Amino acid sequence: MTTPHPRLALTEEVRDALRDGLPVVSLESTIISHGMPYPQNVEMATEVEGIIREQGAVPATIAVLRGTPRVGLERADLELLATSPEVGKVSVRDLAHVMARGGHGATTVASTMRLAALAGIRVFVTGGIGGVHRGAQQSFDISADLTELATTQVAVISAGVKSILDIGLTLETLETLGVPVLGYGTDDFPAFYSRVSGFPTPLRVDSPEEIAAIMRAQWDMGMTAGLSIANPVPEADEIPAERIDGIIARALAEMTEAGITGKDATPYLLGRIVELTAGESLRTNIALVKNNARLGARIAIRYAEAEGGLTATALKNV
Repeated sequence: MTTPHPRLALTEEVRDALRDGLPVVSLESTIISHGMPYPQNVEMATEVEGIIREQGAVPATIAVLRGTPRVGLERADLELLATSPEVGKVSVRDLAHVMARGGHGATTVASTMRLAALAGIRVFVTGGIGGVHRGAQQSFDISADLTELATTQVAVISAGVKSILDIGLTLETLETLGVPVLGYGTDDFPAFYSRVSGFPTPLRVDSPEEIAAIMRAQWDMGMTAGLSIANPVPEADEIPAERIDGIIARALAEMTEAGITGKDATPYLLGRIVELTAGESLRTNIALVKNNARLGARIAIRYAEAEGGLTATALKNV
């Protein structure tokens, strides 16, 4: 067992689960504060935690509240994240600043990975990972999610790279950084809202057991990189690429015209796409996060089983 870092505040449930070697799944909080409107954001967060519990694992939503990194949140904490204008978007770069000032921060993929690793959590569920932004050849806008994946031993389950990004360049960058990119049950890399991107999956896997075995092999060898596990959105919930691509192009053009850049870009684009799709993209976003939560819980259970800390009771839902 990894002893959680003393600067972290863990709920009793999460602390006990980690102590006993039980499966724990970490969750980000930026999707609550900056990824969805209220009240759908709180409903989504609560339902996703419930899905993870139903599968037999313990959810641990991560955020910075009043300057303290929190691993595991109460309902009141979720409401604060969902409604307070004082909650900033916090990547790894911002963590120390927010902590020192006693502020609130919703953690991105990168900062959630870092805090999960400091707590001893190996599995993290999100919607989509960040990556290389379109036009990065000029802007150099590349998400810290990629460098964090190269240095932090956490398995990240997503529906692929966010469709608003340059998926091809993101996959090339992950290869350069030595990050295993696994497509779950697919040979075509998924693109968040859509099941296919047109880019081949670098490595295919077909079961949680296989993923758990890769996690053990990766980290037993002392490799520092995490894993990116791309889980396609359910077919019934996807927005086909040929339809969403035009909407994304319009949102990107409007963002450029408005002069929006940096960490404000992704929240703006996701919000504008919700408007342009009359809410359809939000429904797809919620569906894919729930789908990822089911897979993430199953992976966490198999990984805990492989590590020798799991009882037959916890395996009953797998």
